[in-house]
Amino acid sequence: MTGTEGLPMTVRAPGLPPQVRIHEVGPRDGLQNEKSVVPVEVKAEFIRRLAGAGLTTVEATSFVRPTWVPQLADAEQLFPMVADLPGVRLPVLVPNDRGLDRALGLGAREIAVFASATESFAKANLNRTVDEALAMFEPVVTRAVEHGLRVRGYLSMCFGDPWEGPVPVDQVVAVSRRLIDMGCDELSLGDTIGVATAGHVRALLTALNDKGVPSTRIAVHFHDTYGQALANTLSALECGVTTVDASAGGLGGCPYAKSATGNLATEDLVWMLDGLGIETGVDLGRLTATSVWMAEQLGRPSPSRTVRALSHKE
Repeated sequence: MTGTEGLPMTVRAPGLPPQVRIHEVGPRDGLQNEKSVVPVEVKAEFIRRLAGAGLTTVEATSFVRPTWVPQLADAEQLFPMVADLPGVRLPVLVPNDRGLDRALGLGAREIAVFASATESFAKANLNRTVDEALAMFEPVVTRAVEHGLRVRGYLSMCFGDPWEGPVPVDQVVAVSRRLIDMGCDELSLGDTIGVATAGHVRALLTALNDKGVPSTRIAVHFHDTYGQALANTLSALECGVTTVDASAGGLGGCPYAKSATGNLATEDLVWMLDGLGIETGVDLGRLTATSVWMAEQLGRPSPSRTVRALSHKE
């Protein structure tokens, strides 16, 4: 056990992984919902500071049509500004073949597609049915794999949907299996409106394991609407998940689901993992300073409890 100023005491718990990879989504998922466009130079500096804090996977941007998400319309300008960061994976979101063309043209090595477990959100987000969306993604994933790219499949509304209510576990498993079968290396399970609870998380992960999707290929992406994101993360770790999505400073939401609040704050996640003795490679002090800086750029305080607690000590 250890404990120092600004760091939690370390008390290891049995049955948890020794190491977790944090998939930082702040620059993409965190900033896509901002009311005003953040200057590209600020975005690039944000990514560089996140990498400097020890984050090895930073989702850089999205190659969607600029009219859909104007906050990320500068993807072609931004990506070359950070592409040379050593030892940092920089995945980008692509919605279709055109988005993949843009990503390949800039030398991206990792992409993600964004599917929905429910018909209502597929319609709101992509103006397609679930089947139509998967049919659109399949050739994108196939071509990306042919080019040697790593592919992540995001699946939103895995626990609840604002139009449909609770989402049946079997429904989520069926769509998850299709994403894996089309060639996705990793599946990120999204609690888009933050309604999941720890038992629900365990039930879904167990069902996925039973259908041949191991926890080693699963990431979890929790929103903190009801304050359950850390509890849900701990439940996922107990089930063998070792990749957790988080957003520096708790930035983000979802422009197509108005009840979605911010993502799990990376600092809150690191505080918990540090306390459990789980290695992340992230310097919490540098990460906190980065989020304080970004909050200043956005003109409002960070919602992360850990950022507020540590920055107030200075």
